[in-house]
Amino acid sequence: MSDCCSTESDTSCATTSPKKRPCPTCGAKAVEVKLATLLHHLKQPWEAQLGDQKYYFCPDVDCRTVYFGEDETVMGIDEIRTAVGQKRTDPERLLCYCFGVSQSQAELDPDIKRFVTQQTKLGSCACDSRNPSGRCCLKDFPK
Repeated sequence: MSDCCSTESDTSCATTSPKKRPCPTCGAKAVEVKLATLLHHLKQPWEAQLGDQKYYFCPDVDCRTVYFGEDETVMGIDEIRTAVGQKRTDPERLLCYCFGVSQSQAELDPDIKRFVTQQTKLGSCACDSRNPSGRCCLKDFPK
């Protein structure tokens, strides 16, 4: 089981590319995402012309770009099979992809966040593949 929500930094891989890049569509700071994460969310990944490069997730809610490559190849909302909660503002948007928690559920029941936090500590999360951003879902919960 991966430790996607770990606070430990992985220094085992030396990279020449930055972990963050500006989105070529909107300029927002985008974060690197694993190719496996991208493949899990594309509608037809077998048809994608994905090169040997780094890929990034654009978190800007107003931008239709979800992923892009170092070569600025863009994959937009229409090419993603997952409802990208980070690109929506409605109360039914997903906050937690591992356990299917919407924003409205999290706001109504604070025990949900405690449950998700506990499961994350136990290593039961799969944010690195289920969450389109490839990042831990806990940061998306209401404060």
